Amino acid sequence: MKTLTANEVKNLLKQEEELNIVDVREDDEVAQGMIPGAKHIPLGSIETRANELDSSKEYIMVCRSGGRSGRATQLLEDKGYDVTNMEGGMMSWEGPIK
Repeated sequence: MKTLTANEVKNLLKQEEELNIVDVREDDEVAQGMIPGAKHIPLGSIETRANELDSSKEYIMVCRSGGRSGRATQLLEDKGYDVTNMEGGMMSWEGPIK
């Protein structure tokens, strides 16, 4: 499984025009703030909503601490998606939130 640290993701956001981030936390967690531009798909819905993701793009998966996003990363990898898990999740995020 490919991984990036929260700091690496923050630096990529500063450099890239478009970064495809998927936040797999629950609604109440996302209400406290998420990375700007991230798409919210709770982990429990990721399998049924995978068709909302473009299989030709790369995705970075995010959760609270990295565990749920790791499961989402594995599930999507198994379906052929190019996905990376953000280690440490939002607990490690020091960038902007919306």
